[in-house]
Order: sequence, then C-alpha cells, then structure tokens
Amino acid sequence: MAFQQLDPTIPVHIVDKGAGFAFAVIDYGQEHNLIWVTAINDTGEIWCVPNPQVRLQGNWTMGRDRPTASATSDSCTKDD
Repeated sequence: MAFQQLDPTIPVHIVDKGAGFAFAVIDYGQEHNLIWVTAINDTGEIWCVPNPQVRLQGNWTMGRDRPTASATSDSCTKDD
C-alpha cells in the first residue's frame, strides 16, 4: 500500500458528490482502483473515492471542457 500526498491539490469532480480538491491518493496495488482522498467544496466532507468516480474539473486555459452528464456516469465499472 502506498499513500501519496498531493502538492498542489488537484481540482476534481466526484460523481454524485460534486466539485472538490483531491489532496492525497492511496494505491492498494494492481488489483485495486486508486483511491482519491478528496475534500468536497459544497459540504466540506472528506471522501475516499475510487478512481472510476473521479473526473478532472474543466480548465479553460488547458482546453479541457467541464465533465458532461455522460462523462459523469460510472460506465468505467460496468460490463457491456
């Protein structure tokens, strides 16, 4: 297991929770998703969120659009 503090923090959008800042990542190994330790802006809650539910926030200067409704679905974890 590895724990990595992020400096600077990364602005992210958490599916079903909203915008926040990731301030650490936990890696339990190759058979597991990364876990993002995130502070949610609106509620102040701290959540440990699996990788498929984490999206980068939009960044106009980097040319990255905000996550769309289809991008916020949990399609990464569902079998087709």
